[in-house]
Parts: sequence; structure tokens; C-alpha cells
Amino acid sequence: MSTVFRRTFASSPARDAHETWTAIVDLLTRACPVADREELIAVAGTAASTISDQAPRDVPIVVSCDGPRTRIYCLYDEDAVEGSDSNEDVLGYDPLKGDWAISLPCLTDDLGWVQSALARHSKRITARDVSDGLSADAGTKSDAAAGLTFDPAGFLGS
Repeated sequence: MSTVFRRTFASSPARDAHETWTAIVDLLTRACPVADREELIAVAGTAASTISDQAPRDVPIVVSCDGPRTRIYCLYDEDAVEGSDSNEDVLGYDPLKGDWAISLPCLTDDLGWVQSALARHSKRITARDVSDGLSADAGTKSDAAAGLTFDPAGFLGS
């Protein structure tokens, strides 16, 4: 069964989009090889663009690996300044363990150039349309291999 953890980062105006991405990278790379960190830093400008567009306000950055999945949201405006809803705590696992991937939410109008820019630096860091919501989180290789599916009726007891 796949476990999902959530982290929420204070962004603008508490920190700018690039600083927000750097904080996210710091969280994700505490226990990983330098090459993984360099791959995340290589896409900093593009990732910061999606953060400054407030794409991860309601639709998360999704990090999948051979372990638990991580969803990362950002806070903006007064919520970012107050910070009471932020949770930037260290994860108790390596979120980039094994075959990892990161999917960034992106505004529809920017999706083409963001996907192209990310592809120049990484095959594991991609972008998806914010209107797709969590679709990058559903049906990953590990879930498909394990035969896991979500049954809303069973979950709700219907």
C-alpha cells in the first residue's frame, strides 16, 4: 500500500519563488546523492516560475519514489506571512530513493514551454496542467505493479 506525506511551504511574500524551490530541494535532497540535488537545481528557474504563478497553491508538486509519495503545496499572501499552516518538517524517509520522479503543476498557458525547459535538464522532472489536479499521482508504476486502486465507494462505506 502506498503512503502519502504532505508538506506545505510558505512562499510569496515570505520568500520568493526561487527561495521556495531551494527550500523544497533542501527537503528532498537531505539523504540523496549530489547528482540528484544538481538535477533539481538545474531546473530551479523553471520550477520557480511555476511557483511564482501560484500553481502549487491547490495542486501539489508530486514526488514519487520507491518509498512513500510526497505532495508539496505552497502558501501565498497572508497565509505565507502568517505561516501557521506551513509544514516544512524533515521527512522520515528518502523521497528520492530509487526510481524517483517529480511532477510540477503548471498553468495551462505555460505548459508547453515549461515541459520543454524541464526536458532539457531532466527526464525525471516533468510538468502537468493544473486542471489535471493529482492525475500525476494516480496510477504510478508502483501502484499498477502492486494492483492497488482506490475504491471511493468502499472508502466511504457506500
